[in-house]
Amino acid sequence: MTSTQQHLVTPLPVGTAILPGTLRARIEELRGRGTRLNYRQATGLCVQICVQAAELHRAGHLFFLHPSSLVEGNSGLFQISLELAKSPPILPRDKACAAPEQRGGRPGNARASVFAIGAILYELLSDQSVGPGMRRPSELVSGLPPELETVLAKALVSDPAHRPDDLLALAQALHQHTHPGTVPPPPPADPSHLDHDGSFEVDVSMSMLPPAPMNAVPISQANPVASSRRGPAKPDATTELASLKARLESDPRPRYVVVKDGMDHGPFNAVELLQQIANHTFSESDVVRDSLSNDERAIKDWDEFAPFAEHAKLHREIRAEKEAIHRVVVQEARSTRSKALLGVLLVGGVLIAGGVWFLTARGTGSDEIDVHGESAQNVEVESELDTSKVNKRKRRRTGGKGVPSLSGGMSCEAAQAAYVEEMNVGGPRGQADITAGQYGSVLNRGSYFAHCGIPDSMSLNICAAVQNGRAVGVTVTTKPRDRRAESCVAAAVRGLRFPSHPKLDVTRTQF
Repeated sequence: MTSTQQHLVTPLPVGTAILPGTLRARIEELRGRGTRLNYRQATGLCVQICVQAAELHRAGHLFFLHPSSLVEGNSGLFQISLELAKSPPILPRDKACAAPEQRGGRPGNARASVFAIGAILYELLSDQSVGPGMRRPSELVSGLPPELETVLAKALVSDPAHRPDDLLALAQALHQHTHPGTVPPPPPADPSHLDHDGSFEVDVSMSMLPPAPMNAVPISQANPVASSRRGPAKPDATTELASLKARLESDPRPRYVVVKDGMDHGPFNAVELLQQIANHTFSESDVVRDSLSNDERAIKDWDEFAPFAEHAKLHREIRAEKEAIHRVVVQEARSTRSKALLGVLLVGGVLIAGGVWFLTARGTGSDEIDVHGESAQNVEVESELDTSKVNKRKRRRTGGKGVPSLSGGMSCEAAQAAYVEEMNVGGPRGQADITAGQYGSVLNRGSYFAHCGIPDSMSLNICAAVQNGRAVGVTVTTKPRDRRAESCVAAAVRGLRFPSHPKLDVTRTQF
């Protein structure tokens, strides 16, 4: 491995390498050492490239001019290699030197070479590449002549229709800033061609170089100690992100268009775009197009915007994780409350069922006579009863033939207790006068309480004391208990018409 290769610090795409002996290798070697050419050395190198490029274009050649296509000769001067310049650049920093009109892979003319030389000079001066977030060289280089920065701004105009194409005029403008006697003077040219040339005017407002801020203080003047240090600074991630944000915000021009869901949004300046990314309006997969350079790629592929998109993505993931944790906590709380409520309901159900059983057992007298099948009962009393006492009570509530007639509105058990029927001494025991099947044909249909909304999971027990074709006593119990449902079904049973008989019959059914 050569010493040049040992100092290469620029990240390279997989499968690529820097060719030894090229200007790119020299720049990366200087970058690895933490040094760079002074502005006079840089302009002197670019003057020679201008003259060579002008001669090649005059001979009809079109090519891609970038540091990897410039090879160092025996004399130490860098020469354009047409063999290397016939292919589009591959390395990221070389791509930044291509004029916007060359992004489609087309070799460039003299106008494109003017842009390429401006980009090469900018990298030699600032150690940075042309693109979003670039700073003016005067903010980075101490003692840089303002006239040189003006020439650089003209060379870096993004629109070829407003960019100069006279390479010799550019060479003349740069030669003024070289070390006297170190670089041969270029052929004569008209320096005014850097401002206008017949059919076009140079528009510096379209330059990739950001406009000069008002009352700006160069970094080198604001911090002379830092500017005198040798070797690259190693700020932490927060400082680097803040520095990148400051560089992006130094260019207020609305130059970025975002393509999302097939629609163009913008244009935005850098500040607005960063705000949109921070607000999650745009994500790392959305495409950003730089209207100045015509470069278009996903936000995650822009070195200038990818860190902010990654930061916003991290915030989204943290927020989503917090929301997921909150949902789990809420679900667990609801589950705990549900389990507690279910336990209370079960205990309450047991207590209610026990109470109903107690009341039912208590209200069932020995004067009931079971009929076949347990579903219909004829309520009578034994002949051994004291008929004198019975008749006294019976006179107030008996109908014809000594059969008591109940008024209704009672529970099933209360109706049984209130019903007393006198029997002849020695006569046969009574039995159900109406069969269970006759009562079942009325009660077992279930359609009469369809409006009560009884769920399938609920069991229903109905006890009906029937006399003269109507239910004079009704008891309805549900499991689980539901007072509203019980009342609704009981009312429905009281409205039914049964087979008519003067004696009291009790029928029970279950759903």
